[in-house]
Amino acid sequence: MADSLASQIITAIGGPENVRSLTHCATRLRFELADASKVDQNALEHMKGVLGAVPQSGDRFQVVIGGGVATVYENIMHLPEMVNAGAASASGEGQKSNADVKAEARSKARGKVAWLDSFFEYLADSFRPILGVLLGASIIIALVNLLISLNVIPNDEVSAGWVFIKAIWKGVFYFLPIMVAYNASKKLKVDPWLGGAIMAILMTPQFTSLMDAKTTTCVENAALGTKSCTANIFGIPMALSDYSGNVFVPLLMAAVLALVYHGLKKIIPESVQLVFVPFFCMIIVGALTAFIIGPIGVWVGNGLGVGLAWMNTHAPFIFAIIIPLLYPFLVPLGLHWPLNALMLMNIQTLGYDFIQGPMGVWNFACFGATAGVLFIAVRDKDKDMRQTALGALAAGLLGGVSEPSLYGIHLRYKLVYKRMLVGCGLGGVVIAVLGWLFPSVTAAGQTVHGVTTTAFAFTSLLTIPVFDQMWVYAVSIAVSFLTSFFLIITFDYRTPEQKAEVLARAAADQKAAAPAVEAKEAAPAATTATATATATKTEAPAAAAAATTVVNAPVAGHVIALDETGDPVFASRALGEGVGIQPTDSEVVAPVSGVLQTVAETGHAFGIKTDDGVEVLVHVGIDTVKMNGEGFAVKVKADERVNAGDPLVSVDFAKVKDAGYSTTTLMTVLNTAALTSVTPKTGIDVKAGDEVIDIQR
Repeated sequence: MADSLASQIITAIGGPENVRSLTHCATRLRFELADASKVDQNALEHMKGVLGAVPQSGDRFQVVIGGGVATVYENIMHLPEMVNAGAASASGEGQKSNADVKAEARSKARGKVAWLDSFFEYLADSFRPILGVLLGASIIIALVNLLISLNVIPNDEVSAGWVFIKAIWKGVFYFLPIMVAYNASKKLKVDPWLGGAIMAILMTPQFTSLMDAKTTTCVENAALGTKSCTANIFGIPMALSDYSGNVFVPLLMAAVLALVYHGLKKIIPESVQLVFVPFFCMIIVGALTAFIIGPIGVWVGNGLGVGLAWMNTHAPFIFAIIIPLLYPFLVPLGLHWPLNALMLMNIQTLGYDFIQGPMGVWNFACFGATAGVLFIAVRDKDKDMRQTALGALAAGLLGGVSEPSLYGIHLRYKLVYKRMLVGCGLGGVVIAVLGWLFPSVTAAGQTVHGVTTTAFAFTSLLTIPVFDQMWVYAVSIAVSFLTSFFLIITFDYRTPEQKAEVLARAAADQKAAAPAVEAKEAAPAATTATATATATKTEAPAAAAAATTVVNAPVAGHVIALDETGDPVFASRALGEGVGIQPTDSEVVAPVSGVLQTVAETGHAFGIKTDDGVEVLVHVGIDTVKMNGEGFAVKVKADERVNAGDPLVSVDFAKVKDAGYSTTTLMTVLNTAALTSVTPKTGIDVKAGDEVIDIQR
């Protein structure tokens, strides 16, 4: 019986003894390892059920699964070999292993980058566990708004039914600070219930009633539409605020709590820590939060919100374009969490958010690129990519989740980003122009240039109704989606060799299926055998006149077999039968006459199709795509017709060697499977234009 996916992942990650800790988010398994060098990244990337493998700083590693990550996580945690995983490192007992020493050395060497990584990990892990309830609440809001817009239900906030529906989603955002405090405390190795309890102090009816006390003084804030109050607590002034929905306060509070909590555990005897550590934490951190941390968190959140609102009002073009152009780089690094926190803060302080509109532009540019990849996968009969793209597109359009697209496709095929960023930019321009011409009006009667929403929504098809000026948002995301989609299907997302590999694999699959089809059709085919033979005799002279029977050497040098080239893809014949040539000249010429189907921008690969359908790939050097065209002087363009012997590219092979890459030039017949035989001539020295491959039709 084959190993389960969970078992395969643990084996590729370096075994259970290499796992210090394991958590998961909406799409990814997040490992902290004893030694990241033990990971077999290649095995993970080619594992069925895994969308991607992403090394992080230090000994962190992420395995991208997609929507089924929770199930895979549970299966891993229930593996017998995982029972004691991480126990030794957690205990801190015994002699340190070589892996532990190595991990500590790496940790010391990280410096500022490690601090920054830890900060963003703290933000991410404080929000990640509650993504599900946030998504659920956002869909409820979207459906309610849709029903109101269709006049199915009245926009009546007085009826008991409406109040109940509102409470379903409102509870998530009202008590969000307690949820964030719980997660943040847990991340900092503090009793999470203690963190949640301290944050709950500021949300009790007793605390909120202080705003209405006779001794409390309040001042209206016209800019935010809120009021700030000050109460007198035992002679000490305390700034009061509505902390519902606030995310900055619990993040700051948990950080202070961690210092106090771990400090108290050092000085209080272990036998009484259960009672007195929470006791002193609630008094000390509770008071600090109410008097200092809370007001600071509100001030920081308000300041950032007002600053971005000012930018959205006075420089809407810059704001609406820069957000969708930044997100494709922020999300893979996990650096988008601060913006998510600001969205929630805007809703709590301003009553609306203006970041999610431009963010939706990026999301739909991402999904449009994925749709383009799916279109090409269906066209080219690429079954693996079709499954990956279909799952990623469903997760995106219905759930607003971009990670399956990013890790399953976009970061593997870097050309996707070039197409997708155009969609991001164009969609940003559209939302900026339309948002300025057709501003939104908030519930407080304030005019805002740009698309706004009063809910934290995962930008999917289901949440379009939550946006004010819904049609402006819909037009903008449609532009970004369609731009990316058409750019992908027009210019493709693969390099010439990647495309050739897919086509060769599809041809091989088709050939493997051919015998069954032929057997099925044998009987009816026999009745037309005579007519077919006659037609073949008639057409034979013309076909023979144009037939390609040989492929010439594209460069002078020594001819070797594909097995000797050192490239496993070519050696596997996935790209067809062919030869490798160790060059002695710098000029690379066309090995056959035909049309250039592909010309790599970097000048390292050329695909030629002859008039009778033979497809030849010339690949100059191994891994030379990484040279980005340096040392390659290309002399032709795609779709240009060439004759055998015409120059394709002039190459500085000395520069290729200095860069550390092999100069071996590979040439294959991509549609070998469709031909009777393709026979290479190896072990000889040739000049450019000498015959090196024989072909029989």
